[in-house]
Amino acid sequence: MTYDIIILGSGPAGLAAAVGARGRGKRVLVIGNRWQDSPLARAEQVDNYLGLPGRTGHEMLEEFQRHAEQLGTEFLTGKAISLMAWKGFMVTVGSQVYDSRALILAPGVIRQAKYPGEEEYLGRGVSYCATCDGMLYRNKPVVVVGRSPDAPHEANYLKSLGCQVTYVAAREPQGLDQEIPFVRAGRLAVKGEQAVTALEADGASIPCAGIFILRQAVAPTDLLPALETEEGYIRVDRRMATNVEGVFAAGDCTGGPLQVAKAVGEGHVAALSACEYLDQIK
Repeated sequence: MTYDIIILGSGPAGLAAAVGARGRGKRVLVIGNRWQDSPLARAEQVDNYLGLPGRTGHEMLEEFQRHAEQLGTEFLTGKAISLMAWKGFMVTVGSQVYDSRALILAPGVIRQAKYPGEEEYLGRGVSYCATCDGMLYRNKPVVVVGRSPDAPHEANYLKSLGCQVTYVAAREPQGLDQEIPFVRAGRLAVKGEQAVTALEADGASIPCAGIFILRQAVAPTDLLPALETEEGYIRVDRRMATNVEGVFAAGDCTGGPLQVAKAVGEGHVAALSACEYLDQIK
């Protein structure tokens, strides 16, 4: 599917960007988690958003979502697992690829320290997508590192392909196939030579050919390694443009203050800037 703008993130910044872009007649796809799963949705009361005092976070996000839907925004629940910048942008979600001419990053704050060896062996045994890479490990031992609610489902899928799966997490998972061994561990490290050979879990070695590290989201800098950051946040200018042509960012991912009003304002600016960019490259 081809869009004018793909927005990664379904919080206030992403929804504001969607509203702004739809107001300019652009075809928009928002990729993200369900709005009900947003940290803001759990806020008991939000008193500092102009004109809407005393709303719960759930009420506020529900209205934001409804507004974007009414304007014709398209939504996809899922996480982007890879991104290619070439004559636009190709974003992979599960086994599907979505194209756009501009991209707005609004994932919120993603704080996820990498495990030792993870970055070194990415693409050489470390994967973030069971659907994409599972068939490569058919009849081979793999480890699933469960850091997201859907990780047990993904582990079950790998088992159905014929992979020999071990599931590793800090807590016992819900919905994991009972035939899949579960290892409770918190200190993890990826081990290998030319490729992955094992996962070290709390000092014990689990031999494997592949390791699927399944988090709730992939950091923007993992999707776009060329993206410039400053103190852990995406660097943007006043137009919310990043250093990568055609890529804009908004909300908590650009730094503080981490407030709804700031996220909404930046989302609108990013959308207008993305629309101007598209009009220029026609």
